[in-house]
Amino acid sequence: MAAEAVGQVLAGRNLTGVLDALFRTHRTITPQQRAAAQSLIYGTLRFYGRLQSVLARLLDKPLTHEGVHHLLLVALYQLIYDKASSHTVVNQAVEAAALYKKPWAKGLVNAVLRNYLRRSEEFAATGDDDEMAQYSYPQWWINKLRLQYTQAWQSILETGNSHPPMSLRINLKKITPQDYSAMLDADGIGHTLVGRQAAVLAKPLPVEQLPGFAQGLVSVQDYGAQFAAELLDVAAGMRVLDACCAPGGKTSHILELAAVDMLALDHDAVRLQRVQDNLDRLQLKAVLKTGDAASPDDWWDGRPFDRILADVPCTASGIVRRHVDIKWLRREADVAAFAQQQALILQSLWQLLAKGGKLLYATCSIFHDENQGQIDRFLEQHKDASQLALPHPEDGQLIPCAQHDGFFYALLQKH
Repeated sequence: MAAEAVGQVLAGRNLTGVLDALFRTHRTITPQQRAAAQSLIYGTLRFYGRLQSVLARLLDKPLTHEGVHHLLLVALYQLIYDKASSHTVVNQAVEAAALYKKPWAKGLVNAVLRNYLRRSEEFAATGDDDEMAQYSYPQWWINKLRLQYTQAWQSILETGNSHPPMSLRINLKKITPQDYSAMLDADGIGHTLVGRQAAVLAKPLPVEQLPGFAQGLVSVQDYGAQFAAELLDVAAGMRVLDACCAPGGKTSHILELAAVDMLALDHDAVRLQRVQDNLDRLQLKAVLKTGDAASPDDWWDGRPFDRILADVPCTASGIVRRHVDIKWLRREADVAAFAQQQALILQSLWQLLAKGGKLLYATCSIFHDENQGQIDRFLEQHKDASQLALPHPEDGQLIPCAQHDGFFYALLQKH
């Protein structure tokens, strides 16, 4: 199952869709088996660059059978990173190879993996001969970060290969951070309070195990994503648009901060239902509409908004540790394509903003072209716009770290 999923992603399919389809097909697997499969899939894709390099050095010639190739990648991940029993890994991989019904497959898998085990110290002692193998990112991605972040590019890459934190947004309408922290302590859930209302857990948990989750005391939301609602500077009675709102974390956060007249927009009706589910759990209300943020004539009623959150589509380069397939699905040309789409959305939404109103431009990207570069181009073309200073981060760019993912924010005001 893991090898099949890895192969589909490397062929260009989105991992979320791949997993949904696989788990629908394998309905009889236990929750433990499902978790184990996901761990193998995520791990193999996270370190694909390194694994591919090791495999190439173990093979006498390139392997043309994709299924066996992907099976070997998963097995190598287990041997190198998962520290699983080598005997068990090799035996299970050989058994899995038999499913391909190729007379040579079992023998090749056995030989390659045992060759790695004999030479594992050699592989550990020798450095990788290229950066894609060293960092497990496409070379264009590495080059772009090195140029933009001359001091921090290596740490950004390494952070992107780590496991992401699980952060909670404490609902200040219902409980104080200190009181919720005490509830976590009572349940033995390790955590750290950060910022105004966030708790970063020591290890991820199913939401069913979070005290008060069903009652709306907390929501799962990355600490970096929690900056958006406060930076938007909302007040009671304002008319607010959350464009591209799904799955609704920022929508509900804004409503927790102030009683605003909220319109939550998204082009995907299925994802919009998740927004409604979140609002229902938190006992919040908003008007939900299906529509394209770049085509307001199809859904806008003509009344201007006091505040607009433009959480635009992007490369998602700041959240690769959560979506490990992104590194291998994105192409360098995608950055310019997303920037073009973002410019169209920004231009369209600006027309809906009241004079004196504020628009918060947000991405989960760390690429300059989608972030400050986008804002600089917009300001050159719109003399009625100014960029306001942010209390934090000063340049708008959050770099991925142990506490949060990578995000960018720019607050614009209309004159």
